Amino acid sequence: MQSLTPVPNASVPNTSTPHTSVPHTSLPHTSLPHTSAPHTSTPIFSDLVNDLCEIAFASMLRSDQRRWAEIYIRGLLSVDGRKTMRKIAGHDGGTIEQSLQQFISKSPWKWVPVRHALARHLDYLLRPQAWIVEPLVIPKSGAHSVGVERQFVPRLGKVTNCQQSVGIWLASERVSCPIDWQLALPPQWTSEPEQRDRAAIPGHVRSLTPTQCAVDAIVNIAEEWGLRRQPVVMEVHETDLFTVSHELASRSIPFILRVSGSTTVRAAGPEPAAGGEHWVSARHLLESLKSQLNSLGWPERNRPYSQEPTALLDTRVCLPLPPGSAEGRSRPFVLLGAWVERGGEYWISNIDQLPPAALFRAAGLTQRVAKDLTGVCRPLGIGDFEGRSFRGWHHHVTLVSVAQAITMIGKMRGQPVRAVPPR
Repeated sequence: MQSLTPVPNASVPNTSTPHTSVPHTSLPHTSLPHTSAPHTSTPIFSDLVNDLCEIAFASMLRSDQRRWAEIYIRGLLSVDGRKTMRKIAGHDGGTIEQSLQQFISKSPWKWVPVRHALARHLDYLLRPQAWIVEPLVIPKSGAHSVGVERQFVPRLGKVTNCQQSVGIWLASERVSCPIDWQLALPPQWTSEPEQRDRAAIPGHVRSLTPTQCAVDAIVNIAEEWGLRRQPVVMEVHETDLFTVSHELASRSIPFILRVSGSTTVRAAGPEPAAGGEHWVSARHLLESLKSQLNSLGWPERNRPYSQEPTALLDTRVCLPLPPGSAEGRSRPFVLLGAWVERGGEYWISNIDQLPPAALFRAAGLTQRVAKDLTGVCRPLGIGDFEGRSFRGWHHHVTLVSVAQAITMIGKMRGQPVRAVPPR
């Protein structure tokens, strides 16, 4: 399957599928305009807050827990700047601040059912077109926050003192919202009993890399949450590519994985004789195929949008088996390349029945998430949790996700009003 195609002005296809197969068809969809993400002080509907809190917190059996959850949500939505317990408590302070601290850091309410309820509601309401894995690095000055370690962060290209986490986002062309968060714990946080006990880390929680956290979360969401499956879009380092692609493919989870141009591949086809495999970089393979074809897509003056690639090329490839792999041979995947102003972009996908333009548009939804993370999620306080407990971190990011959902739904409705303070 080697095709070089111009990029039409096509919207992201609806690639939702049942839980048993990779999508094979795209459905018509009308492109929606991008609108700027609101600042956290943007007023919102009081009835929207009430309605979404009722949906998200239905699993909380105690009315006081639902009450404190709503107070926290309203504080996230109405307080400017860093979201501290004191600011969220407001002028009353004192007892309210202590109660909120207890509710976030120690109260035994379960965050997973809240995320389930939020995800199902957003899946119905937003009609997402992709599940985006977005890494989140939270710099820290001290060493006591759960998961903090001085560590090398590939995305930053340097060593920094931070927490590393990943968010799973539902994304459409217009809005996006996180539905799950995983905190990547360095080995010392799970191997040292005193440190583990101090942060109240559950016994079943292991030390995993951000990539491992993301894959585990995606598999759990796909198989347990009852959502319509969408293409998983994430960036994967070459050392993790075989494991990630085969884990998702074996579970029929559709994916579009951003990879480096130096990623080693070989053209799919008849199995070569022993020692006859011809491995090259993804960049080299696509460039060689591109040079054999005449059409290079839209001429510069006729491109529909300046951000669009001049051309897209896809072909089927295999990945090298890792040392000691029990796999007899590598399954074929789609290698997608895009020629854009900033250079080549490359993806590996198991979706082989969609045109390159549709895959490229779905992969591009990472830009929607990056915009909403910066413009909405960070101002709402996703990195502001100051406590030391594993439970508290998960409680906080869960409630930030609910606050973001309220903000994004309000933006979709286009009728914001002043946020109502806690009742």
